[in-house]
Amino acid sequence: MHEYLTAIGLETHAELSTDTKIFCNCKNRFGESPNTNVCPVCMGLPGALPTVNRTAVEYAVVMGHALNCKINLVSRFDRKNYLYPDLPKSYQISQSYVPICVDGWVDFWYNGEVRRVRIERIHIEEDAGKLIHNENSEEITFVDLNRCGVPLIEIVTKPDIRSPGEAAAYLKTIRSILTYLDICDCKMQEGSLRSDVNVSLNLPGEPLGVRCEMKNINSFSAVTRAAEYEIDRQRQILDSGGKIHQQTRRWDDLKRCSFLMRTKENADDYRYFPEPDIPPVEISIQRSEELKKSFGELANVKLIRYITKYRLNEKDAQYICSDPELASFFDRCVQSARFSPLDYSRRIMSELAKYLNDTNKSFEDTKLDVKRFNELMEEMDKGSISNSAFKKAFIALAETDLDVKKIINDLGLLQLADENELERIAERVLKENPKSGDDYKRGKTNALGYLMGQCMKISNGKANPVRMKEILLSHLAKK
Repeated sequence: MHEYLTAIGLETHAELSTDTKIFCNCKNRFGESPNTNVCPVCMGLPGALPTVNRTAVEYAVVMGHALNCKINLVSRFDRKNYLYPDLPKSYQISQSYVPICVDGWVDFWYNGEVRRVRIERIHIEEDAGKLIHNENSEEITFVDLNRCGVPLIEIVTKPDIRSPGEAAAYLKTIRSILTYLDICDCKMQEGSLRSDVNVSLNLPGEPLGVRCEMKNINSFSAVTRAAEYEIDRQRQILDSGGKIHQQTRRWDDLKRCSFLMRTKENADDYRYFPEPDIPPVEISIQRSEELKKSFGELANVKLIRYITKYRLNEKDAQYICSDPELASFFDRCVQSARFSPLDYSRRIMSELAKYLNDTNKSFEDTKLDVKRFNELMEEMDKGSISNSAFKKAFIALAETDLDVKKIINDLGLLQLADENELERIAERVLKENPKSGDDYKRGKTNALGYLMGQCMKISNGKANPVRMKEILLSHLAKK
């Protein structure tokens, strides 16, 4: 068997979260009754003229800046001609010759290093309708045109991706950026983010191989499985002396295999020509720069910074970056410089992540703020409260606006630190448990754990465990 190199490229379609569709005033909503959000424009009736949604254009520019693209200040729409039952006009309005964004790149963390994938283009287009197959008859299929005209951006990469896992990592990065920008809801189960996966194999030193495309894959795991399957399929063909033919395939994730849909079309087959009903789309340099400044540091950049600068592990860094509000909170905590980034990360993962999971809340639903969070950590750091008390206080901190000291006092969480009282507790425990004291002296170190447990029991869990242990050991040394 030969050792082939893998080249993968993704064409990712993201539905833009505009109020209305791209060429008409119909509502852009998912889940409505079939054929209720339609009009002559999105139904493709003769004589209906499209008008461009300004917000959709600006969202595309924002994504272009996020992916370090060159913005074409004048772009054009084209007609992509093909016949399909859910495309009422028999053509799709897209961008072929002059897309709105070109020549970009995106960095992301994968397999312990920073990877860069080049972006060939981002173009705007309208979505097609949806076919609903009749469960009771294979001969009947319904057509729902609600999705016709929903604005899409298609993000096309160069064939820079080298493995199925890297393809999934790239797609997760795109989702995180879209989420931070708040221009797509990224609900993959609803089809608002989906990818076509192109795969080719070649021997080292040879040109890229013939690519095959798998359409409309809508989960990260399915992208990985589809790419793995296609790599294995092409490898078997090549090893047996066969040739790869360019084609489009349908991935069936339930059956874990793909099926031939059609021999892959080239651009000529779509008979692209300029859209005659829509003038060139122009955006000023000033507006483009305003849109570039409209967002801050993105999730993929944060993730790399958290791992390389703050030394967070990848899992924790990804969790914090997954929510823009949580990432902002973490950054503000670090900027306060009261504790180390690792200290903040550990508390976020041990307390906040558990709280959000248990309550099914998001960070925005909490009352957490940097000042009170620091105060609670300081109480723990100076020994005023125990670790278990911190956990109880944290819940109150997340759910109320109360002062930290009031929370600790109201819940009776303040640790017992009075030296005389701790001495009395140690003396009482040793007097009541002489055998355990003798066992410890004979080298049975687990006896110390039992004695500490008795001390904590007598103090109702409020004894400072560090100081309590020191005093207990001091008394044992005197025996």
